[in-house]
Amino acid sequence: MLRRKYDQEFKQNAVELLLSSGKGVKPLARDLGVGAVALRKWRDRYLRVLEDPSQGPPRGPAPREMADELRHLRTENETLKRQREILKKALGILSEQSPGSMP
Repeated sequence: MLRRKYDQEFKQNAVELLLSSGKGVKPLARDLGVGAVALRKWRDRYLRVLEDPSQGPPRGPAPREMADELRHLRTENETLKRQREILKKALGILSEQSPGSMP
């Protein structure tokens, strides 16, 4: 079987997509046309570099921090959606005319 070479930028982009997309390793590897084993190795190497500064400069927030922030933002988004729906209903109720009111 022919082994394909991927440049560092492709590997980093693939790992960042893996960490941010919420997809599993196998489905994303299939989408990218790479082996799942290779993608796991790239992810593990990337995480080691982020967690151990002596192995290279970190390229951004740690994946755990990103996951925590994503969880927080999703919760906040759901809260805001509920508040918006409540405000829409309240506006609808307030804008209805009462049967005995003047037009």
